[in-house]
Amino acid sequence: MDYKDTNASLSTITYDKNELEAPTKNIYEAISVIAKRATQINGDLKKELVDKLDEFATYNDSLEEVFENKEQIEVSKFYERLPKPTAIAVEEWLNNKVYFRTPDEE
Repeated sequence: MDYKDTNASLSTITYDKNELEAPTKNIYEAISVIAKRATQINGDLKKELVDKLDEFATYNDSLEEVFENKEQIEVSKFYERLPKPTAIAVEEWLNNKVYFRTPDEE
């Protein structure tokens, strides 16, 4: 999924408790689903960042040579400016983009 086009906020927002718990009828279950989704998003972003930074990797045994790669710094700064995974997960939850199910209820 493309997390760069998200509308999640970079600042602190207070959400309505009733709006968050509406799909599950239980605030704790809703927070649990959001937390698991945030963990998935964090893993995806980390993998994507590591893959992009590996493109710039140089494998030298020499400790004296340290290069500052401007492209590598720009990629890192771009990922630092993205919204936090929890903000993205809450935004997806409120827009009904997260699928969840309870195995007991079938």
